[in-house]
Amino acid sequence: MSGRATPRLLLLATAVLFSTGGAAIKATTLTSWQVACFRSGVAAAALTVLLPAARRGWERRIWPVGVAYAATLILYVLANKLTTAANAIFLQATAPLYLLLVGPLLLKERMRIGEMRFMVFAVAGMALFFVGTERAVATAPDPAAGNVLAAFSGVGFAFVIAGLRWIGKHGAGGPHSVAAVVAGNLMACAVCLPMALPVVRLTPGDAGTVLYLGVFQIGLAYLCLTRALRHVPALEASVLMLLEPVLNPVWAWLLHGERPSRWALAGGALILAATTLHTWWHTRSTGDRRNVPPRGGPSD
Repeated sequence: MSGRATPRLLLLATAVLFSTGGAAIKATTLTSWQVACFRSGVAAAALTVLLPAARRGWERRIWPVGVAYAATLILYVLANKLTTAANAIFLQATAPLYLLLVGPLLLKERMRIGEMRFMVFAVAGMALFFVGTERAVATAPDPAAGNVLAAFSGVGFAFVIAGLRWIGKHGAGGPHSVAAVVAGNLMACAVCLPMALPVVRLTPGDAGTVLYLGVFQIGLAYLCLTRALRHVPALEASVLMLLEPVLNPVWAWLLHGERPSRWALAGGALILAATTLHTWWHTRSTGDRRNVPPRGGPSD
């Protein structure tokens, strides 16, 4: 296998692993608090073992980012238990919209006209999720509440991206970013633990699913991601990682028969198209081919 192909295959593997989160979360009989708690606890341990960088870079700048990441992780799991996997992942994908708003405040990054056009399309796509009333089903018992939580997970994801940029601007990338991810998982586990206990019933399937989510869907995915991003331009990485939100509802449909509404599919398509075009425009206008964060990660 060529050296050029390997990092791109690693990115595709990352996207596939991330994409299984929604269907796996829905497969458990555990409560949303239990899934969020145990998934993040296992993920923190897995990341510490798999990524040597996770054992370094523990300094004060990582903690605000860890808080934002913990909130994103918890909100994503809560949303997945209430609404469809498609709605949860597409609404979290609106993070770049919020990043355009918090960037000027936190990073002193000026918003440009092209980015404002992106905001219009992203808001339009987001609005489609709240058109009409979605029918409640076994895997999505309260779509309206789940959609709101998913939208807030997008806000959290935006603060994570801004925080990682903030760490990088202070000359502390690499190990510090990975440490922030581990810290976020530890905090998510700690916050959810009081609501997760007691565990009345834990089936072998539940235990296996939680281990999969922590070790593979987060731990192994981040290992692949960190290995690949050093060798793939940001624009290409962002496009390859779009496989995640595309596959996420597919797994939920295959495993649970879950079908998102037409409005949700239209909104998701509009959000993904706007995100892709914005990334392309940003890369072309600034010449910055490495610092545009690819889609994927915290939620997942």
